[in-house]
Amino acid sequence: MTPEQFDEHNRAAVLAMGEDQEMVQLTQQWFQKASKLEYSYHFKWLGIPIIQFPQDVVAVQELVWDIKPDLIVETGVARGGSLILYASLLEMIGGEGTVLGIDIDIRPHNRALIETHPMSRRIELLEGSSVADEIVEQVFHRASSAKRVLVILDSNHTHEHALEEMKKYSPLVDKGSYLIVLDTVIEDMPSEFSSQRPWGPGDNPKTAVHEFLKTNSRFEIDRAIQDKLQITVGPDGYLKCVAPIAQEKAA
Repeated sequence: MTPEQFDEHNRAAVLAMGEDQEMVQLTQQWFQKASKLEYSYHFKWLGIPIIQFPQDVVAVQELVWDIKPDLIVETGVARGGSLILYASLLEMIGGEGTVLGIDIDIRPHNRALIETHPMSRRIELLEGSSVADEIVEQVFHRASSAKRVLVILDSNHTHEHALEEMKKYSPLVDKGSYLIVLDTVIEDMPSEFSSQRPWGPGDNPKTAVHEFLKTNSRFEIDRAIQDKLQITVGPDGYLKCVAPIAQEKAA
């Protein structure tokens, strides 16, 4: 096969996989069992816990390589492994790309791990609510010189908060880049998985995504990504920007 034929063969196979209901059901069963065993907590990226499913790590890697952003904004820092992932990818791409991590509570031990890591020179941390005006203003100030921005939302998973984040940060994303909303899978999980949380089925990032798309035509769900991954915390959450920023500002 030529590279073009290989890619076309894979596109057809991914589409067929996404339409295979038996595969979908098996994946859901596996995902629920794995989640009970805290599967996503068992991985590190360059020594730092990443708390992501490996499939989503690969998906983001593909997008970062294709988009080659000079700024990646992530809300929700946790232990910092995802920031290290993005920084290491930007290091391989070259240039002066940076990562901006935002969290309402960056624990001292997590901050220390991030700030002493070899990739720290590409990382900046902001502590505060991701939807607070003063934080959003700082993010936009840092993004003012960036030509290509990728945004990843992974903080408070309530519908209200996720929707507010999408509204506030989507203007940073231009045509061809992505607004990635993680933990949309909450909508597809039994309520017992979020019984101790302020979110759950009916109130989560996926419900927020569908509400956001009702009034924002610049983005569309890239279903090919979730069809390919099968196992993902972001079903319906990989939003591709299909129209320039100017269109959103005009609206």
